[in-house]
Amino acid sequence: VAEADIISTVEFNHSGELLATGDKGGRVVIFQQEQENKIQSLSRGEYNVYSTFQSHEPEFDYLKSLEIEEKINKIRWLPQKNAAQFLLSTNDKTIKLWKISERDKRPEGYNLKEEDGRYRDPSTVTTLRVPVFRPMDLMVEASPRRIFANAHTYHINSISINSDYETYLSADDLRINLWHLEITDRSFNIVDIKPANMEELTEVITAAEFHPNSCNTFVYSSSKGTIRLCDMRASALCDRHSKLFEEPEDPSNRSFFSEIISSISDVKFSHSGRYMMTRDYLSVKIWDLNMENRPVETYQVHEYLRSKLCSLYENDCIFDKFECCWNGSDSVVMTGSYNNFFRMFDRNTKRDITLEASRENNKPRTVLKPRKVCASGKRKKDEISVDSLDFNKKILHTAWHPKENIIAVATTNNLYIFQDKVN
Repeated sequence: VAEADIISTVEFNHSGELLATGDKGGRVVIFQQEQENKIQSLSRGEYNVYSTFQSHEPEFDYLKSLEIEEKINKIRWLPQKNAAQFLLSTNDKTIKLWKISERDKRPEGYNLKEEDGRYRDPSTVTTLRVPVFRPMDLMVEASPRRIFANAHTYHINSISINSDYETYLSADDLRINLWHLEITDRSFNIVDIKPANMEELTEVITAAEFHPNSCNTFVYSSSKGTIRLCDMRASALCDRHSKLFEEPEDPSNRSFFSEIISSISDVKFSHSGRYMMTRDYLSVKIWDLNMENRPVETYQVHEYLRSKLCSLYENDCIFDKFECCWNGSDSVVMTGSYNNFFRMFDRNTKRDITLEASRENNKPRTVLKPRKVCASGKRKKDEISVDSLDFNKKILHTAWHPKENIIAVATTNNLYIFQDKVN
């Protein structure tokens, strides 16, 4: 697998019609859902390439002698306001606002230009023509409209668009900045956890997100397993949080790795804005925003790895950052695991399922078989033993269509799209 082809982020737009992926080579690939046709129910999950463009290039910071990777860390769509689509994409340092627009007509019949673009001698023009639009093959163009640079000393890990659709935040390891989408030369620092003496540094920001409908509220998670909810009405610098969500650790599970595995890799508000979901190394937790002392639901993603933490530490997998997502109605949550497995948890029935995204068993329209992992003792015939899991195959990035049961799952350099079984 070429390093540049590894998918690093996956995001549906607000209608679910478009699906964007970013990769380590700095490219953004946008897929478009097949338009409804006569056999619509079958092809709802069909997505075809709509546009591909190079969003970021590798750069070099001469002052710090650091290479800046072109890898796309996050993509966020803006709600559609006109015929064009807009998205924000970011690498470690620079955020760009891209406009994606369609052209299917071209102007013809200029007076001062030939059709091939050469200029005519004005003295030869004796008659005036009215230029006309002629149909042509559809072209999808991506153009950068704004570049938001030079605001982050550390690596950007999150961007989140506010519900006012005018501002957005960007978070790095120690600071969160607030931007206006129209203004590129300044941003406001709203959170700064950098200690005066860097030797006293004990935690970093791992993710941040705006509330889906209350424009003054945002949360950020930390490597210590806490989530802080901040209110921008309280003060300009939100270093003092309004709420702190933290679950006391179970002393019986205390181990050398406790601190590493409690680090939160992703935080996502539910669409309703009532709950938020956090992902740490072994579990997914659902918090009610009105209750800070413990989550209302906890789902074990791969508890069978608890006995394997030592080897996962040695091969660095323990630092993998898994993302999580909600379905459109907030009733099911999804997150990835190893061996190209991904997990779904139904919040109402409390049922959960493990599915696998792999080429071997996935001809289109095949129904996925549930997988089971056997932790110890005797293995049943359809179970997979923990020791045979492939830790190089991991699903870090997943996305759920906002309106339908269509999901996108990224395995290293492949994007899988699954939909509900159609009868």
